[in-house]
Amino acid sequence: MTARAGFHEKDLTSIAILAEMDVKIERIGKTERLSRVVVHEKVAYFSGLTADDRKQDVVGQTRQILEKADTFLESIGSNRAAVLSATIWLRDIADFDRMNTAWIEWIDRNEPPARATVQAVLGLPDIQVEIQFTAAVPS
Repeated sequence: MTARAGFHEKDLTSIAILAEMDVKIERIGKTERLSRVVVHEKVAYFSGLTADDRKQDVVGQTRQILEKADTFLESIGSNRAAVLSATIWLRDIADFDRMNTAWIEWIDRNEPPARATVQAVLGLPDIQVEIQFTAAVPS
C-alpha cells in the first residue's frame, strides 16, 4: 500500500485510467472481492445478495434480502419501481412458491421487473436463496 489515502498502486492506476477515459463508475460496499453495487451510466448492478440470518427459512431469507435491496436502492436514490431485472437462485426449486410469497409482497406490482429463477448449488450450505438486481438510477 502507498501512503496516499490507503490506496494500492493498482487502485491509483485504475482511477487514473478511468479519469483519462472520462468514465464515472460508483462502487458501493467495496470489499477485497467485490462491490455490493456498481453504478454506471444511470444503471445499478447489484452483486448477489444473501440473508444475514441464515437460520431463517426461504421466506425469511428472501425478506431479509429484499430489505437489503431497499437499503441499497435508497442509497443510490432509486426504488423498487426502477428495478429492471432480478435473477433469483434457490437451493431447492421446490421452495419457488414460498419464495414468491415474499417477492410478491415486495415488488412494485405496477412496474414488475424482468426476472429469472433457477435452482443452484449456492456458496454456503445454509443459504437458501440469493438474488441479484439491476436497477435504473434517476438523473
